[in-house]
Amino acid sequence: MAASMSISSLLSRSLAAAASSTLRSKGRISEVGRVVSRYGTTCASVENPNIPVKVNHTQLLINGNFVDSASGKTFPTYDPRTGDVIAYVAEGDTEDINRAVSAARKAFDEGPWPKMTAYERSMVLFRFADLIDKHTEELAILETWDNGKTYEQAAKIELPMISRLIRYYAGWADKIHGLTVPADSSHHVQTIHEPIGVAGQIIPWNFPLLMFAWKIGPALACGNTIVLKTAEQTPLSALYAAKLIHEAGLPPGVLNVVSGFGPTAGAALASHMEVDKLAFTGSTQTGKIVLELAAKSNLKPVTLELGGKSPFIVCKDADVDEAAELAHFALFFNQGQCCCAGSRTYVHESVYDEFVEKAKARALNRTVGDPFKAGIEQGPQIDSEQFEKILRYIRSGIESGATLETGGERIGSKGYYIQPTVFSNVKEDMLIAQDEIFGPVQSILKFKDINEVIRRANSTSYGLAAGVFTKDIDTANTVTRALKVGTVWINCYDVFDAAIPFGGYKMSGQGREKGIQSLSNYLQVKAVVTPLKNPAWM
Repeated sequence: MAASMSISSLLSRSLAAAASSTLRSKGRISEVGRVVSRYGTTCASVENPNIPVKVNHTQLLINGNFVDSASGKTFPTYDPRTGDVIAYVAEGDTEDINRAVSAARKAFDEGPWPKMTAYERSMVLFRFADLIDKHTEELAILETWDNGKTYEQAAKIELPMISRLIRYYAGWADKIHGLTVPADSSHHVQTIHEPIGVAGQIIPWNFPLLMFAWKIGPALACGNTIVLKTAEQTPLSALYAAKLIHEAGLPPGVLNVVSGFGPTAGAALASHMEVDKLAFTGSTQTGKIVLELAAKSNLKPVTLELGGKSPFIVCKDADVDEAAELAHFALFFNQGQCCCAGSRTYVHESVYDEFVEKAKARALNRTVGDPFKAGIEQGPQIDSEQFEKILRYIRSGIESGATLETGGERIGSKGYYIQPTVFSNVKEDMLIAQDEIFGPVQSILKFKDINEVIRRANSTSYGLAAGVFTKDIDTANTVTRALKVGTVWINCYDVFDAAIPFGGYKMSGQGREKGIQSLSNYLQVKAVVTPLKNPAWM
């Protein structure tokens, strides 16, 4: 499957239906059962199938070895389908971060990784990508089990994207170079791009493996060493992937993985004096804390990929059927737990009523259930905290006067399943139109003209992404240049590619992930000036 293909095309309803028979007949996950046709029926029962992967890695990975936490403490990671414990994972704390940073510092200052040729580093990354492809099924099962996203999404979409991205950065490793700069005097001037040192990285729970790859790919290609903290909700897949990259030949200490909690392990990493660079993906509120800790310690540079409240704009010339389907995907993908979700659906007044009816019908037909089952589009939310938060926002929408078209309730009595929910007649001053809900809740707003919708779309503290659905190239160009966001998708959504930079304006973050732009996050630029004696030319 081409990793550059849009996620939206891969997750269309027709492909989901076609894939169901494939997933029934292939691989070790084949024993998982039937399809649920729509959310209004009984939720797909979780039969607790014999998950064909054993959780072998629950310790911290420090200096190439899996070790217990210094305190000996562990914490549970849960199955969102049931709320049951999957495994107990080592709970890293300040002392463990210190051990990991010490290992990373020694590996950078004394170890072979930054001293290898760039080609040698690239070959390690290429071998890692091959191992990801070889172990796709195990990684996808862990991702679904620990996170709740559908197995189809993890195995058929995300894992191919991950190996593609690692190969992309493997290809960059031996193409990072400086410049020869002409000077106004008799001097030879060159710039050198050097690895920044020890990178601290903190990843979220909504795309655990994808964010793992986004973080380590450019950092390793540039020759850095890493201490990475996983999200406490989803530690399992990153530990498995870290084992694979060591099998690929990564030297000890270059990549260290610590599972633990934000206020302890995360804070220790952000404030550590021996960490040279910090990268964080998560909420804007936590991003502010991370930035403050970095500034108060050694003023380490920080890359932030934070929250969003992205507008999806349906213009008056839109094909309403196509727009409703794409808007549905833009919001409900990954259970709505996506930082760039199209969570403010602006629809022109001339097609508003028709659009609302089609959006409602599509939500009613969304298949919700056990994410291991074939044909399921939506699994459970990540945990009880997020589950309850989403339900509070739904109640807020009802109380503030928005029209609940469909959904609004939990499904079943076990696990964290929520009905796909659609609100119409939403106003800007409602919390559901302002806050990042991070769940399967679509808010549909009405607009009259382009200037109005541009103003309203920009009237938020966020600026991560936007979608524009129109047949008019002039409208598309006008809106694209006016929106204060990092990514604009025109007549598509969630099209990701290893080469496409991703990041936000305003309080959606600083810096860019992916593409050539992310390399600069992990490099220092040094100018070297040498006198020239009697140069033949200048």
